[in-house]
Amino acid sequence: MTITSIGIIGAGTMGNGIAQVAASAGYDVLLLDVNDAALEKGLAALSNSLDRLIKKEVMNVEQKSQTLARIKTTTHYADLAQVSLVIEAATENQAIKESILQQVDQVVSKDAIIASNTSSISITHLGSRNSRPERFIGIHFFNPPPLMALIEVIMGKQTSPETLKAVLAMATRMGKEPITVQSSPGFVVNRILLPMINEAFFVLHEGIASPEDIDTGMKLGCNHPIGPLALADLIGLDTCLAIMEVYHKEFKDDKYRPSPYLIDLVAKGHLGRKTGRGVYAYDKK
Repeated sequence: MTITSIGIIGAGTMGNGIAQVAASAGYDVLLLDVNDAALEKGLAALSNSLDRLIKKEVMNVEQKSQTLARIKTTTHYADLAQVSLVIEAATENQAIKESILQQVDQVVSKDAIIASNTSSISITHLGSRNSRPERFIGIHFFNPPPLMALIEVIMGKQTSPETLKAVLAMATRMGKEPITVQSSPGFVVNRILLPMINEAFFVLHEGIASPEDIDTGMKLGCNHPIGPLALADLIGLDTCLAIMEVYHKEFKDDKYRPSPYLIDLVAKGHLGRKTGRGVYAYDKK
């Protein structure tokens, strides 16, 4: 079981970032989204990311051209029939992911591996909806994929050792450090990280300290490179809320109850950097 080509569904921040990493590692990539405008936007972001690497002298112009040449785009699921791995990188919404994965299952070859880039949803559950659950796995890239070294590789109850081996080999070829975890809401990193971020929103909501002082406290007191509230803005407050709602539902434990202040910001459309305002205000340019 060898991965030679990769289909990626979703050209947003995670999708185009994964496409960049895969193509830079020499894989042929097929990037799929709902329309050409979304694909063009994703490719533009990817190209800008490569330009930043050129500026840092991590990559040269020729390598950028070679990377972009390995990426094709499509709006048709049927085009995924020839790839050996499909990574679903849609928004963190279980119903959306299930719908996408069902369409993928209908068109890929019997030898293909199907993966979800979920950060919180059960791989065992998603795999149970697949006709070949032994070839279903979780591959959790961290944001932004080109810069973050870690990949969580998540085993569902039905995932075969051969599928795991193939994905670990792919991650290593990409220059990433994979860790293998069992399917459980949040897996390892987000299971620890998101409740901490959520608690920072409770502290803020209770008026214990300002956003700046909360973030400074965690940076200097715990040696974190970025404070939890600034990190939430980077991740997206809607994503943080969605993950905490999954934990609350799955674990049935109120220690995972989302902060009312987080809920309120999301309801207002203050989602963080991507909207220009979250806990902090940003220049959208």
